[in-house]
Amino acid sequence: MRLRDIKKDWVINRAVYFMALPMLIYFIIFNWLPIGGMMLAFEEYSSRGGTLGSQWIGFQNFINFFASSYIGRLFKNTIIISLMSMAVNFPAPIILALLLNEMENQIYKKVIQTVSYMPYFVSTVVICGIIKDFVAIDGPITHALVNMGVITKAQDLLASGLAFRFFRPIFVISGAWQGTGYGSIIFLAMLSSVDQELYEAAKIDGAGRWKQTLHVTIPGILPIIMLMLIMQVSSLLNVAMEKILLLYDATNYEVSDVIMTFVYRKGLQDGVQGLSTAVQIFNSLISMALLFISNAVSRKVSDFSLF
Repeated sequence: MRLRDIKKDWVINRAVYFMALPMLIYFIIFNWLPIGGMMLAFEEYSSRGGTLGSQWIGFQNFINFFASSYIGRLFKNTIIISLMSMAVNFPAPIILALLLNEMENQIYKKVIQTVSYMPYFVSTVVICGIIKDFVAIDGPITHALVNMGVITKAQDLLASGLAFRFFRPIFVISGAWQGTGYGSIIFLAMLSSVDQELYEAAKIDGAGRWKQTLHVTIPGILPIIMLMLIMQVSSLLNVAMEKILLLYDATNYEVSDVIMTFVYRKGLQDGVQGLSTAVQIFNSLISMALLFISNAVSRKVSDFSLF
């Protein structure tokens, strides 16, 4: 582009550039400048020396992490919780969107949508407080499980030995309750763009509702399904840390402690910023690798990819 074209473009679009300036400044301050903090992963960080004055130790923080006695537990819990969450929380919004799309009564449809969206806007702190109350010794869920014979006596499902059986299901089910309605919005929007003539053609060919869903509806929203799947696979190691921090304690670390909670404890509670930064860099590299792998698989299987 020639200088004359650049000046012309500036004159025409300068209002747009000024509107974008605050966002650009935001990304520079909060996304680009913090990249320099990656140096902490290769240092024995001290607040006195700062980032530039701390002792350089190379890859020792990475070595310490992989030599840690907790490494197996962290990876096991992270993978299990992530896969359980994906198995439930990924198809749930799609199924809800398909069911809502089939509803002909618009008033009933709007009511279901509103009720299903509401939990998403409740604070995670409040959600976790509700969960703890419901699964406490005198909680309604605990009593229901006792009455059904699932457990022999009333105990706190998160803070007792029962946490080994119930922490992960409670985490996953509560996540589905909170996010399914809101997650269905994007699929409902995509469903509205499916060509209605395809449904008419399917009806002429004798296809019922089920056949129309399989051969028209799902192929019509397949690109957004693959996009969301790629994003979920790439964030496999980034479990909802805030929620786990609010639900877990030392009694259930064996089934609840994940990589991100380990980073939090080491970085903010123990003050070992170098080790926590090294773990976070490792986590980011794995996430990037998963993104490229899932994108390549999607391109090969469905002819859809992000890049």
